[in-house]
Amino acid sequence: MEEEAEIDRLPIDLLAHILVTITSFTDLAQASGVCRKWKKGVKQALARRQTLSLAGCKMDDDSTVRLVRHAYSLKELDISRSRWGCQITDDGLYQISLAKCISNLTSISLWGMTGITDKGVVQLITRANSLQHLNVGGTFITDESLSAIADSCPRLKSIVLWSCRHVTENGLFVLVTKCRKLESINVWGTRVPLDCFIGLLTIRPALQIKPQGLPLNIGAVTLLPVV
Repeated sequence: MEEEAEIDRLPIDLLAHILVTITSFTDLAQASGVCRKWKKGVKQALARRQTLSLAGCKMDDDSTVRLVRHAYSLKELDISRSRWGCQITDDGLYQISLAKCISNLTSISLWGMTGITDKGVVQLITRANSLQHLNVGGTFITDESLSAIADSCPRLKSIVLWSCRHVTENGLFVLVTKCRKLESINVWGTRVPLDCFIGLLTIRPALQIKPQGLPLNIGAVTLLPVV
């Protein structure tokens, strides 16, 4: 009779504590296939994670949704597109929005996700009411998404709109007006006129508008009309 391996004697909670330190999802998937106990340990490890970054991973809707649904304690979610690419669609964002952790998320990055539209972003954002940091740079969102963010994310502190060329000054004005805790906004590569940024500072003088160095002169423009 074979003697039980030392690691197999570990309580499931301790095994999960060890597995939570594994950052490679490929390794976690392999660990999950060792035995039923390890599969359970992997699930518990995912449930304890507070940060989840899939940047650099080749993921699709189904694989991403499975991970997020098990990460009950998640606070920060990064599904940015990278060299290999997370192929997430609007349907994937909708499925993610149904996960238990979404209302507790404080940070979401969708940077470079060209396969998503306002439809998916709005579905996700309307349930992410604790959000403080959002990166939607490099996407094709419009003012529809900015309006949803303004209505659903009262705690928002920073937003990256890098190269979001379909947002307008009207969407930015609504966002800055309603998100009263907003401290920083990155508008590099947008098609919004300079006067708009000057107007935003008349609403929120302490707002950091990036990239820094824009020639903003508050005294050069009157307040934007309330919409």
